[in-house]
This record gives sequence, structure tokens and C-alpha cells, in this order.
Amino acid sequence: MAIKELVHDEAVLSTPCEKATAEDAQVAQDLLDTMASLDEAACLHANQIGVTHNLFAYVDEKDKQHVMFNPVIKLGLAASKQVEGCFTHEEPVTVTRYDRIKVSYEELVDGKLVPRKGDFRGWVAQLIQHMADHGKGKFI
Repeated sequence: MAIKELVHDEAVLSTPCEKATAEDAQVAQDLLDTMASLDEAACLHANQIGVTHNLFAYVDEKDKQHVMFNPVIKLGLAASKQVEGCFTHEEPVTVTRYDRIKVSYEELVDGKLVPRKGDFRGWVAQLIQHMADHGKGKFI
């Protein structure tokens, strides 16, 4: 188990992330371990633990952990304003989020990245959008 310290450095958090690869398997595990150690954590991006590669961990509505590599939001429907907090940003911010999204991403399966597509709604869609912003270096 490798629990990492959270990064609060704006320079790191505002840097667009490089494409993640299968070699980031340990980063994925570090994200899961670190997220599990934080009270009420629902998602955590690699740049929040100091790795500027585009992958993140999140938990779904059933508290099941997932890791998403290189997400691209293809479609967003039903936009609304949301107030979000973040472990690495002091103040909550108001952002536009979609209630329903289509995402292409990769998942690590048996040591290889496998292309996936998914439709997400509600709270999980909001988490994925927040994490996708982290990957783009949007400091929110």
C-alpha cells in the first residue's frame, strides 16, 4: 500500500497532463490507496499526487473503485451550474457540468490498456468531468 501526499502546488496542478500508459499501473494503485485513506474522497487525479499523467481513480454510486486512463468527454447533455470542492484547492468553485456524458477512455486489463466507451450520469458524470479538468490542467 502506498499512500501519497497531496500536492497543492498550482504549477503542477495547472500543467496539462501527458498521456498515461500501461507503465502507470503503480500510479493507478497509488491513487486507489491514497483515495481510500482520505475521508469522503470520491475521486483523485494523478496530478494531485504529483504525477502529471492523465489517469484518475473514482468511486461509483455503489462505492466500487475504478481507474480511468486518458478520458475524453465526447458528449455532454443537460448542463447546469454546480458548486464543487476539491482536495487540492481551498475554496469551492462554481462550474458548468453535464448531467449525462459519453466518455472514451482506457482501462488497464492484464497489464495492457484497453479502449472503452461509457455513458455516465449524475454524480459519477460530475466526478469524471472534474477529473477530466484536472487532466487538462484546469486549476479549479
